[in-house]
Amino acid sequence: MIKKLRFKFVVINMTIVTLMLAVILGLVFYFTRADLESESIHMLQSIAAQPFHLGVPSEQGEDVRLPFFTIQLGPFGELVATGGGYYDLSDEAFLQDLVEEAFSSPRRLGVISAYNLRYYRADTPVNQYLVFADTSSESATLDNLVRTCIVIFCLSFFLFLGISILLSRWAVRPVERAWQQQRQFVADASHELKTPLTVILTNTELARSPDYRPEDRDRFLASIQTMSQQMRRLIEQLLQLARADQAEVKDAFVPVDLSRLVSDALLPFEPIFFEAGLPLTADIAEGIRVQGDAAQLRQVLEVLLDNARKYAQAGGTTWVTLERRGKGRCVLTVADQGEAIPPQALEHIFERFYRADPARSRTGSFGLGLSIARAIVKRHRGRIWAESREGVNTFRLELPCL
Repeated sequence: MIKKLRFKFVVINMTIVTLMLAVILGLVFYFTRADLESESIHMLQSIAAQPFHLGVPSEQGEDVRLPFFTIQLGPFGELVATGGGYYDLSDEAFLQDLVEEAFSSPRRLGVISAYNLRYYRADTPVNQYLVFADTSSESATLDNLVRTCIVIFCLSFFLFLGISILLSRWAVRPVERAWQQQRQFVADASHELKTPLTVILTNTELARSPDYRPEDRDRFLASIQTMSQQMRRLIEQLLQLARADQAEVKDAFVPVDLSRLVSDALLPFEPIFFEAGLPLTADIAEGIRVQGDAAQLRQVLEVLLDNARKYAQAGGTTWVTLERRGKGRCVLTVADQGEAIPPQALEHIFERFYRADPARSRTGSFGLGLSIARAIVKRHRGRIWAESREGVNTFRLELPCL
């Protein structure tokens, strides 16, 4: 699929480039030809405007840039005089042939392709004048322009083809990464659901067997209920992540007193940390307000506090701070003393189903809490990251504040 997407990107891009090059080079050729033709016609008309002062070509002024000659005809079409220094005008058959060609067309202006000449007819009450200009240089210029345009087109085509191939890799990379993440997500979700389903099916078969006592069946049913609740939590978290991935979902954000929200969210965790023998300290700056959803922001803090409770070392202190940083930003920090998180784990800790420690699966964790927290923070136009230094694991959440 990714290869087809890259191929389609290159084809579409090169189609647009080809059309643009064809149009641009075609316009260059068209306007160049029109300009050369206009100059030639203007020169013919300038010469024909002075039929009685047709001197040598060098005396015609700045408008004369092409080889030319003139033919003067009498009242009955007879050849009277010729002028010009670029052609041999002694061949009367040649001149008569030119006159016949010029008068065979009803137009006063035309081109005799056989001789590469452009003519212009000027009539007076007594005589008629024919002015001829050479078009060989004009044709040669246009031929050279065509060859140059072909070379430019070929070079530009292959240059843009290489650029398009490189751009296709860069443009499709997010799609490729999302595709790989989706496949990994499906595989991980299937794995997480497989274990509780296996336990449920096994206990169901055992509960239906007549070989077990009623108290054993109650134990089997309790196990089924536990696994069912675990599956329900997993499915709810998956649905929450799916909703977070929908860019079209727009939350009705309102001003939230983040200082009060953090203080209130800490209250139910204080006895939990106390019973676990984990000191919990807080330093909350007053009056910090943000635009957002209070329930979702509270959920982020609960995820971070729950992780701190689970993975802090025995007797380790957990710190919660909320402070302003710069203009219009605030930072919420949850830090705990615990086993250091490896540097390679810090890069993936917010990915779905990722566990830096496989033992997390025994704590009822699916590896989705931090993914949900990151999705919520991103929706609030903030960022979240983790650090681990000197035995302290720190999670920081930065949000724009009012």
